[in-house]
Amino acid sequence: MRRWHLSFALLAASFVTVPGRIDGQAIKFSQSGSVMQMLGNTEIEIRYSRPVARGRELFGALVPWGTVWAPGADSATTIAFSDEVLFGGQRLPAGKYSIWMIPDPESWTVILNRVTDVFHTRYAEGQDVLRMQVEPERGMHMETLTFHFPVVDGPNAVLAFHWGETVVRVPIEIELEGV
Repeated sequence: MRRWHLSFALLAASFVTVPGRIDGQAIKFSQSGSVMQMLGNTEIEIRYSRPVARGRELFGALVPWGTVWAPGADSATTIAFSDEVLFGGQRLPAGKYSIWMIPDPESWTVILNRVTDVFHTRYAEGQDVLRMQVEPERGMHMETLTFHFPVVDGPNAVLAFHWGETVVRVPIEIELEGV
């Protein structure tokens, strides 16, 4: 009789669902995220990992001033355009690019690079498609790094990077056919 109880208990235990992951892998600290925005007929998609501030001093400390940095974690953040755009006033062919930045208290350098399938610490020098200077703004605290489009109006949009109290905005424009 005891054997039957033990067998039944083992059988019953095999049907119990254990919450969480059972393969030993923990939940990532920087969750994956993406944002897609249509601008006219042009699709813009950004894929990135979203680090969390967790009370840390971000720029000038965790992310040093004056060094190339990938805004995100894990794989480098990518941005893809289905058609040619003006990115910060510079003509940019359709395609997929990795995003890099050089933070500075007064002026940030935003970089789009040809190499896309790369770890976020492996910047491919000599593969830049464009570089531009952007004045950072101060905003409300954003705990988790984010990219979003606060403005989308006709052929114009603004892409915003926001983490901590730092906001970096880049205008994006498409050319309307027949105009």
